[in-house]
Amino acid sequence: MDKQKHIMVVGGGITGLTAAYYLQKQVKEKQYPISITLVEKSHSLGGKIQTEHTDGFVIEKGPDSFLARKPAIMNLIAELGLQDELVGTNPAARKNYILHQNRLHLMPPGLILGIPTQITPFVRTGLISPLGKARAAMDLLIPSRKEEGDESLGGFLQRRLGREVAENIAEPLLSGIYAGDTQMLSLDATFPQFKSIEKKYGSIIKGMLLSRKSGAASPQPQLDLPPGIKNSMFLTFRNGLVTLIDAMIRELDQVTIRTNDTVSEVIPHEGGGQYTIHTQSGEEILTDAIVLATPAFVTKGILKDIDMSEALSQTPYVSVANVALAYDRKDIEHPLDASGFVVPRKEGRSITACTWTSSKWLQSSPHDKVLLRCYIGHSRDQSHVEWSDEELLHRVKKDLKEILDLGAAPIFHKITRWKNSMPQYRVHHLDRLHQVRAELEVKRPGIYLAGAGYEGVGIPDCIGQGKMAAVKLMDHLMRS
Repeated sequence: MDKQKHIMVVGGGITGLTAAYYLQKQVKEKQYPISITLVEKSHSLGGKIQTEHTDGFVIEKGPDSFLARKPAIMNLIAELGLQDELVGTNPAARKNYILHQNRLHLMPPGLILGIPTQITPFVRTGLISPLGKARAAMDLLIPSRKEEGDESLGGFLQRRLGREVAENIAEPLLSGIYAGDTQMLSLDATFPQFKSIEKKYGSIIKGMLLSRKSGAASPQPQLDLPPGIKNSMFLTFRNGLVTLIDAMIRELDQVTIRTNDTVSEVIPHEGGGQYTIHTQSGEEILTDAIVLATPAFVTKGILKDIDMSEALSQTPYVSVANVALAYDRKDIEHPLDASGFVVPRKEGRSITACTWTSSKWLQSSPHDKVLLRCYIGHSRDQSHVEWSDEELLHRVKKDLKEILDLGAAPIFHKITRWKNSMPQYRVHHLDRLHQVRAELEVKRPGIYLAGAGYEGVGIPDCIGQGKMAAVKLMDHLMRS
């Protein structure tokens, strides 16, 4: 490669930062004559990964952890030398509660992604009626689905385990990841392992049980982790997830970073093989390849001149909010002996879940204080978007009073709103994504999509997508 080339990364969340990081790494290693620019519309980088430190509290405004068994993030942590900053969940608080008929019930031991794999705890739970338990046991006898196509996550769970298990246990656990309706979410795009297990074993319970015994469902850390966190399914950093963002930004010493700006349109260059990027600030930038680490609805606006709008439009986004509340420990009678609780929709509560953050992550608060974080927002109910901060706080405190008998006034609270932040992978999502990428390959070679709107909403999934986009983009430049 003799001619100087330019790469643009649009979006400065974890996906865009990862893409820029791995692009720069390849440029440095091979000494390619390539410049890289990252454009982010807000004033800061990191997207929904934001950590606030207040009076000894470590408060996450977005996600609070990541799955330890995902190699994409563990490898990145190793490259950045952040292993010693990792912390695991408190071993004494690894259980969870589910709200059922206005009472907190311990989640039965042996649940894996909401699927029961231990008979005795499941038989004893008060979350499911005797008839519901008998229906769940039918999973061992019901034949596998013969059709090969996609189906809804909720439809799968009800087909295998019955309505009660789906609504009372699995749905509040699994839909919380997406703030979505399991009856609308794609099985292939959210939990494809369920489909594979059914096909292989003929029973989701049997398959999950055998996977558990073989260790396939256990965390598989990719690093030589300290003994205290080796068995933790979820990990974070001692000073919050922003540790990862700060480390990545420090590494991007050969990337031009432009904040408070965004890309409004991408136009193919008349000579072919290049693109003219129009920015909101009024500039026109010639570039050779692009990573669009943007939400699907933003991508649709940037690539407005090609026939992919319909496919991108079918990934709706949901708005959510969370309220962090700090208390004196002496003011709370509940033992807070778990990571928190989730709330099924039919309970009619404003909150969808509550993390007992100071129990789950011991480093997150002073020893004599308590930090709780409540979540609001679901695809079937977006009314909270119109609530004032006062109304939001009032509803959260009302639920906490009725569920935990918590009437004390918090020391302080922090409200975070995330508008249009949670992509909903509707049935056949992966088919539509394949269609979009196939069209890009033909009509817009050198443009790559990555991010939560496409192939996974978790931090490790976004990191994996950012890295893959960087690899594919560089391969494209080598061949062009």
